Amino acid sequence: MLEKPKPEILDQKDAIVKVTLSSIYSSDLHIKHGSVSRAVPGITVGHEMVGIVEQVGTEVNTVSPGDRVAVNVETFCGECFFCKRGYVNNCTDTNGGWALGCRIDGGQAEYVRVPYADRGLNKIPDNVSDEQALLVGDVLATGFWAARISEIKEDDTVLIIGAGPTGLCTLQCVMLNNPEKIIVCEASSERREFVTHHYPSVQVITPGECLDMATALNRGGADVVIEVAGAENTFDLAWKSARPNAIVTVVALYDKPQVLPLPQMYGKNLTFKTGGVDGCDCAEILKLIEAGKIDTTPLITHTFPLSRIAEAYWLFENKGDGVIKVALTAGNS
Repeated sequence: MLEKPKPEILDQKDAIVKVTLSSIYSSDLHIKHGSVSRAVPGITVGHEMVGIVEQVGTEVNTVSPGDRVAVNVETFCGECFFCKRGYVNNCTDTNGGWALGCRIDGGQAEYVRVPYADRGLNKIPDNVSDEQALLVGDVLATGFWAARISEIKEDDTVLIIGAGPTGLCTLQCVMLNNPEKIIVCEASSERREFVTHHYPSVQVITPGECLDMATALNRGGADVVIEVAGAENTFDLAWKSARPNAIVTVVALYDKPQVLPLPQMYGKNLTFKTGGVDGCDCAEILKLIEAGKIDTTPLITHTFPLSRIAEAYWLFENKGDGVIKVALTAGNS
């Protein structure tokens, strides 16, 4: 733990949010391991949080002090070429894209400054709890975006590789599209059991079974493959499990470079979609939560006070005690 000054308004489009609940995200571990080159050394990490607006700049119009809000992982101006087309991850503003917890201080803290607050904050409905809204700003936004760009049709077989937090959020968002069949590939027996318990209509397989399963499908592979695991061989597994002319969506963040073996792929005519979330669907996601169509609270398996953050990180990184997602409260106990 490190004491830092309470953040202040630096631009009149900023808001200061008192964090009530935050989380540890896999990309926080990537920063810890030095895998995110744009991360600023010594930055306060954390980009998935909810809280209460404490102060706003004079140019903030959509939120006011006292509002409960979900904080968006993306900082975006709304005016540049990319923002106007919904590609907010590539906002050209100095703080555009993934800034919170990477290039500016994030939310594993008591307070956080949110630039472009009109776009980076979404009011939480009164009947939605902090726990229900916690994952909206990143991991759930990522799953929603992954499902959206994958162009899922009702007669599709969708294969999701990885049943960690991002994979499970992706699963819920894929289910909104009602594909004919959903298959989840996961190495961990605990996480396979979690999927089977909470989503009994979903087929669950191991990585060792994946290629045989894919080739046995009517079209010689999955119509859509969404790779969210980011493990050593999962990219290779993803494209090999796809049928010809399939869509392969890669939202995983890898610690090491991946090889694109074009000679082996030649003639398979795959469409790859990759990158970081364009997090501009948070308001819609909150409506789906309010309507009872998405519930990510079972994913929050452990909660720690901020004062025990080192313990929380150890648990999350080492995948102990069946952990899926760790929440951090602002208190000391």
